[in-house]
Amino acid sequence: MKWLLKDQGAAYPATLPDHIERRLRFALSRFGSRIGKVSVFLQDRNGPKGGVDKLCRILVKTQGCGVVVAVVADSDWMAAVDRATTRIGQAVSRQAQRVRDRHDARQQRVPEKRLKW
Repeated sequence: MKWLLKDQGAAYPATLPDHIERRLRFALSRFGSRIGKVSVFLQDRNGPKGGVDKLCRILVKTQGCGVVVAVVADSDWMAAVDRATTRIGQAVSRQAQRVRDRHDARQQRVPEKRLKW
């Protein structure tokens, strides 16, 4: 899985990229090769003032399921990353299930016999 970190002027701890990679692998490894590219965007909306301003947005491009996004704001970088990676894992799982359900519904359709008059 390839992933890219984009920090839009955010000052975060040096250990955060390793934490992000570990959490992404945990959340997305079960989807294997269906995961294309993962982008993680970090933004501190109001600088060093504090508060619930640390934004973590994760964008996952999948094969067959399209693009899935999770956005979380928190007061702590680690908490924001933890919540966002959990959400993205759940969102990719839901999207994959929808695709499977649609596929199964198409397979179960029985063509109607047309009567000839």
